Amino acid sequence: MNHFVSLVAASLILAACAPRAGPPADPASLAPADPRLAELYAGSCKACHVVADSGAPLVHDAKAWAPRWKQGEATLLDHVVQGYKAMPATGQCASCTPDDFKALTRFMAGKEGQK
Repeated sequence: MNHFVSLVAASLILAACAPRAGPPADPASLAPADPRLAELYAGSCKACHVVADSGAPLVHDAKAWAPRWKQGEATLLDHVVQGYKAMPATGQCASCTPDDFKALTRFMAGKEGQK
């Protein structure tokens, strides 16, 4: 019985020392790693995608982006270029290329680096 109590105590101590996942990052603190994309993001996307009441899915909010991502990346990109509901056409990024839109959408959806 003594060994059992020792084992349980050791397990609890180790569990208490384990790293914990912190709260999700504040959307306003997130930006693409690429400096050029970060500048485009800050000048266009960020104005809506970090404001909870804007109606836009927040950056890296997996729950908000999941149903949109299920529509397919081509549909999302069409919404960006053509505009959709409150989303203005091109997200008001006149200097963004199709590849920029794709990279920025992937970043905001938390899909960067995925195919």
